[in-house]
Amino acid sequence: MEDKIKAELRQYLTRRGYLDERMPVCPDVEDRWQSIAQDYLPDGVREFNGYPTVSLGWMMFIGMAVARFWDEDWERYSAMESLYESLRDKRGFDNMDDYILEEVLSLNEEEKRQVSGMVSECAARTYNILRHEPLEPGTPEAFKAYVVCLRLLYNTGMAVQLNRMDYHMTKVD
Repeated sequence: MEDKIKAELRQYLTRRGYLDERMPVCPDVEDRWQSIAQDYLPDGVREFNGYPTVSLGWMMFIGMAVARFWDEDWERYSAMESLYESLRDKRGFDNMDDYILEEVLSLNEEEKRQVSGMVSECAARTYNILRHEPLEPGTPEAFKAYVVCLRLLYNTGMAVQLNRMDYHMTKVD
């Protein structure tokens, strides 16, 4: 499942110009995944049954926000106890996407529309693959698969934002 999702997202995002052939990486942002996931899971799981693509997509927005924080002032942001709660608590869970788009990423109306559409499409593609897996809802295996999806979307959000900020991975000979 993980490989299917990676390939699907990468193909879609590369074709649409959101990623280069080589995905950017950032160990500092990747290392925050564990603490962000731990804080996010109670909210994400609660929302999943009613709004699965929101539950998944918000993690992509979070990955984008953390990449922006890394570029802006990582010393300051890395010292924060809960990056997730600081994002959520500005406008609440339901409006976290708007907060990230407007206040963290500082996008204009057209950019907000484009980025929201891209995140929505990535979440829908991820959910489509997840729901076609032979998983029984409520089982430990289903939970693990959900967490894998969140991690992939977080890292994808990070990569997209790094690319948007002109961090491009180029092969060095």
